[in-house]
Amino acid sequence: MRHLSWISIMRLGLVQLCLGAIVVLMTSTLNRLMVVELGLAAVLPGALVALHYGVQITRPNWGFRSDNGGNRTRWIIGGMGFLALGALLAALAVVVLDGVFWAGMALSVLAYGMIGLGVGASGTSLLALMATATAPRRRPAAATITWLMMIFGIAVTATVVGSVLDPYSHARMIQIVATVTGGAFVLTCLAIWGIERGARIVAAPAAERMNFHAGMAEIWSEPKARVFTIFVFLSMTAYFMQELIMEPFAGLVFGMTPGQTTSLSGAQNGGVFLGMLTVGIAATGLRIGSLRGWVVTGCIGSAAVLGAISVAGTTGAVGLVTPLIMGLGFFNGMFAVAAIGSMMALAGDGRAQREGTRMGLWGAAQAMAAGFGGLLGAGLADAMRHLMGNDATAFGTVFVIEALIFLAAATMAARIMQKTTAPAGAALVPGE
Repeated sequence: MRHLSWISIMRLGLVQLCLGAIVVLMTSTLNRLMVVELGLAAVLPGALVALHYGVQITRPNWGFRSDNGGNRTRWIIGGMGFLALGALLAALAVVVLDGVFWAGMALSVLAYGMIGLGVGASGTSLLALMATATAPRRRPAAATITWLMMIFGIAVTATVVGSVLDPYSHARMIQIVATVTGGAFVLTCLAIWGIERGARIVAAPAAERMNFHAGMAEIWSEPKARVFTIFVFLSMTAYFMQELIMEPFAGLVFGMTPGQTTSLSGAQNGGVFLGMLTVGIAATGLRIGSLRGWVVTGCIGSAAVLGAISVAGTTGAVGLVTPLIMGLGFFNGMFAVAAIGSMMALAGDGRAQREGTRMGLWGAAQAMAAGFGGLLGAGLADAMRHLMGNDATAFGTVFVIEALIFLAAATMAARIMQKTTAPAGAALVPGE
């Protein structure tokens, strides 16, 4: 097998860019159209987004299929095509919703289910390909490159679509979505073509193949894979707990306007970008630290900043809010990209030709945690506000709980990755 070149890694990053470009249309643009233009309850698009996360519980199956099939490229391209078609149906569903509600909802459920399946098939196979063919010393940088390109795709798509969508009409919206999804599919085909063949990856021998349930049982019997799954779910639950409550916190506790609270999201994403870039440059370019160290540092740093945000809320230190939230994004980005790099390392630690199944298992845990974490944070905030009668104390309590989960995740990461440190001479990423 040949390791991926930097050019090939950049090309795989373009696939991540395409995934982000399509998904942001569903989670942002169509979400707003349903709530504002159509006047629907916010819970409806929220439930559809949750559906697309829930469907990604199928990720282990997609990874298993790509392991046994010996051709991850077809799953990446096929998944992207399914995602693009689902996104186009979701846009059409908005038009139908404007006339016949129940028909539009039925089409929306189908569309968002397809979106979840497409993301699962394409994204899992892509990560499995990277985990299999990326040289160990390049994995931190590879994770950084691909995730930064995904963020870039999200940001550019949201900005460009926002600038050309006005004056709004259903026809214009359909045309824009068709252009984005069609362009993403074509770019994916061009970006991925020939990479897997050039890497000369060997599929699992036919004699060693088994059915999905037996394959999953085999992976789940591996202590490191099982415990790392729990770590992914725990850490990503903490990561997403503040997603739905940070802007309400800033508005209720500090009296910020909608425009001011929206700018906090930009500050946080800027911090995420810097955190990811820091790990990529330090771990690969400068050979500073290990993936285990960056994961633990990111989790502990996130916990510390959440504690500081809680204190800022109770003391009314409004001037600290923006830098603290940017700091939270910085440590979140540091943890996230190091965790992805760790996934790539651990995906190949165990029975060979099972990288896709392991990445699928961890991807499913991440997707479930994304939905669960957001709901947990919002539910706890509502409960604490009702019980305490003070917004600053209520939100601060939730942030402290989130910080404690991050600390638990840091402890677990230190134990897991210490156990996976290879003996002298073995090439395993966490120690490199």
